[in-house]
Amino acid sequence: MEGLLYNSWDIINLYIMNEKATFFGHPIGLRTLFLTEMWERMSYYGMRGIMVLFMTAGLTGINPGLNFSAAEANAIYGAYIGLVYFMVVPGGWLADNIFGHQKAVLAGALIITLGHFTLAIPITQTFFLGLLFIILGTGLLKGNISTIVGRLYEDNDSMRDSGYTIFYMSINIGSVLGFLICGGLGEKLGWHWGFGAAGFGMAFGAYQFIKFRHLLGDAGAKPNDMSIASRTKYKNIFYIASLVLAILIILLFFGFFSIDPVSFAESYAYFLIIIAGLYFVFLFVFAGLTPAEKKNLLLLFFLFLGAAAFWSGFDQSGGSLTLFARDFTNLDFFGYLLPVSYINLINPIFVVIFAPIFAGIWTNLALKNLDPSLPIKFAIGLFFMSISFIVMIYAVEAAMTYGQVGIQWLLITYLLHTWGELALSPIGLSAFSRYSPKKYTGQMFGLWFTASAIGGVLAGLLGGEATNEGLESMSPIFSFMITYYLVIGVFLLALAFFIKPAKDLKEAPDEKMTSSN
Repeated sequence: MEGLLYNSWDIINLYIMNEKATFFGHPIGLRTLFLTEMWERMSYYGMRGIMVLFMTAGLTGINPGLNFSAAEANAIYGAYIGLVYFMVVPGGWLADNIFGHQKAVLAGALIITLGHFTLAIPITQTFFLGLLFIILGTGLLKGNISTIVGRLYEDNDSMRDSGYTIFYMSINIGSVLGFLICGGLGEKLGWHWGFGAAGFGMAFGAYQFIKFRHLLGDAGAKPNDMSIASRTKYKNIFYIASLVLAILIILLFFGFFSIDPVSFAESYAYFLIIIAGLYFVFLFVFAGLTPAEKKNLLLLFFLFLGAAAFWSGFDQSGGSLTLFARDFTNLDFFGYLLPVSYINLINPIFVVIFAPIFAGIWTNLALKNLDPSLPIKFAIGLFFMSISFIVMIYAVEAAMTYGQVGIQWLLITYLLHTWGELALSPIGLSAFSRYSPKKYTGQMFGLWFTASAIGGVLAGLLGGEATNEGLESMSPIFSFMITYYLVIGVFLLALAFFIKPAKDLKEAPDEKMTSSN
């Protein structure tokens, strides 16, 4: 047995160190990115799974936390998600112009690690300081690691979509680990044990990236070419912004000013919408794009709107749906009382099960020239989200009648969320990689994640309204969301007949417009 173990380890080690190996038939660098993303998502979702529970736990009891109301906790949760994903925009700018994508990912991983360990210190002020570190680190890592995935392939490589689908599975494997480890430790031993476990997870991811970064080759290794004067100007902007941010952090930490969570989330939602709109206008009017690039940018704009709408419902999982699970769901599972955060395991488990199925469906349809266009796939995702809230309407009515409902209502809801996610999210990642103007790829990925930011803030605000008065306030908000998704989904279906992406730009120097999915 001992010899067998040694032989098995030798085989595994040979595979890991073999730079000519592939990762499920894809470039070997995809494995480095897969594992980095997996551990980052473990830390992110593990912490997020207990975040609202910690903020609403109260100051007394066997596992005390903070003492925010449901509306305040949802607003903080939404603002946090919004800040995390919006910071991908400056993170992409820094990678494009100063660091390169690989260095940005590494710096982000280290800052995220610091953030989670800061959360693990049982002091109220360190909770918000830790969140801020995670926000900044994720801004550097999240969009740039997705950009590197695209750089592993040629522009017209047909394996790009399946590569992103494999990469997307790492997110869900990581989130399963996060909910299991951080959620279990946080609810059973103490919230800060869960936050600390998230820190160790991100530390593993950072170590793995450092050790196997060389497998990425030149993919995303260098920033855009520019003059020394331009690079110096960008660095000076970075230094000034860093100084201003450091001063604000110090003032906030020592209590020189305070922020109302709900008002901040509302203002921040407007800010994100305006910034995203202005940036799309800048690219379309002032960035010197070709007609083909403008055509693709217009398509990406409408996909952006669909994605923002989708995430405002999907991210109810960490807010209103978590509180529904805690207060109105019987979590007895074959005699074992599940931790509330374990409800969040449903979605990533379903993703791991169904991601290969969806990838196979799109591949088989493409072989038969029946692959739905990008707006149609997005519409499918929104329709699934609409149906999921129809299910929740019935769950709320049952809870009002019986006091509690069975776990099957949330199982069905999360199954529909998962199908919608798989119809929309990996396809959107691939679309922004393939059709973004090449000079602005990092920033376009930032815009893609800004859609998640807007959706996250709206999720917090809608979730706060839904839980503000318990079950009585849930039905009107969920009913609104049903109509909201149906209308946007129908709009995208109609759009599919009028806007199609231009052919890959390297293949279309004459800018001839063709249908390409």
